[in-house]
Amino acid sequence: MIPRYEVPEISAIWSEENKFRRWLDVELAISEAWFARGKVPRRSWENIRRRANFDSKRIHEIEKVVKHDVIAFLTSVEEHVGADSAYIHRGVTSSDIVDTAQALLLSQSLAAVQKRAEKFKALLLKKAFAYQGLPIIGRTHGVHAEPIAFGLKFLVWHEEMARNCVRLARARQEVAVGKISGAVGTYSHFPIAAETRALRRLGLKPCRAATQVVQRDRHAEMLAALAILGSTIEKVALEIRHLQRTEVGEAEEPFSGGQKGSSAMPHKRNPVRCERLAGLSRLLRSYVPLALENNVLWHERDISHSSVERIVFPDAFHLAAFMLAEIIEIIGQLRVYPQNMLRNLDLTGGIYFSQKILTLLVEKGVPRQRAYEWVQKNALLAWRGKNDFRELILSDREIASICGRRDLERAFSQTEFLAGVRKIFARYRRQRQRAQ
Repeated sequence: MIPRYEVPEISAIWSEENKFRRWLDVELAISEAWFARGKVPRRSWENIRRRANFDSKRIHEIEKVVKHDVIAFLTSVEEHVGADSAYIHRGVTSSDIVDTAQALLLSQSLAAVQKRAEKFKALLLKKAFAYQGLPIIGRTHGVHAEPIAFGLKFLVWHEEMARNCVRLARARQEVAVGKISGAVGTYSHFPIAAETRALRRLGLKPCRAATQVVQRDRHAEMLAALAILGSTIEKVALEIRHLQRTEVGEAEEPFSGGQKGSSAMPHKRNPVRCERLAGLSRLLRSYVPLALENNVLWHERDISHSSVERIVFPDAFHLAAFMLAEIIEIIGQLRVYPQNMLRNLDLTGGIYFSQKILTLLVEKGVPRQRAYEWVQKNALLAWRGKNDFRELILSDREIASICGRRDLERAFSQTEFLAGVRKIFARYRRQRQRAQ
């Protein structure tokens, strides 16, 4: 990871020291299961539990010779335990240790990301209610459509983050599994009941069936969940980037004191943090195809997935955690400009009332296509700056022959545009009250 994107909490989880510590946890759980079955003398088990440890530097020294990280680890543990190390790593293979320990790291990392995701979800709901009555022009295809409430944007994002939280929780359940079933998953040297006991001690569920490894479809689902989370963050960031454009000016990411936007142009205030999130989201998404490739291994196992996971797993969690922290700060300190929102509402001379006029004409009995042509003709004139759309409609002889002035003026009321939005928020308000 580039240091500026490093998240200390994630770094601690994926540190080499912590990885070896989790390996040792798994080995101790296996030895304890053997002890419970009467296969390890009490004195030997107590010695193992008391003295089992490792030295990371020593592990590296040994690995340079043996070219096998788990063997190097076990050798270091043996140097701490002594002769009783004969009861360590009994009846199991390296992947029993590595994959089971990795499940602990993945579960812990997902918990950290879940915590931030829940915080972001709550912030979005708070902002939604703060801006529930602030009108802003809605845009489709980047073009003015009809007014909405600014808070509705946050409510839509809140709903998506709620689904992200569900996906993260489901992914955590899927990866929180271990396997201690041996070299080809047949329990030839380690009993199924002992696996259940050992994994329960570690807080994991057993794979119902496995090869030498935990199947990688679980990890693919996890990375897909992280990638979808990243796309949501990018969606929010992209909206802010558009709203920050000079021609729009409706909202802006925070710009700190002393911050500079350009080496050449002192006036620049660029959405650099939101742009950074867009780039990081692309990187996070790129890991999904790798995870899918990792699910396709030869027979009962090959090692092609291992080198990828050593890079992708810690990096993906760093990205997800950093992106959440960044977007939480951006949304928390977002600058909002209501006066520009009102200015942009009036930018096109009120043509966003076109559907209301169309509906009125149809209700008066005008065939829809003819009514559409009448309204569109005036809307295009207003768009070209010929006149205010309301005035064009009121002075249109064909429309005036069908609709009275009072009906037309009533159709130009803005209150109806946000009536449905108020009902949406009322639904959420009732839910919040029930939750309390």
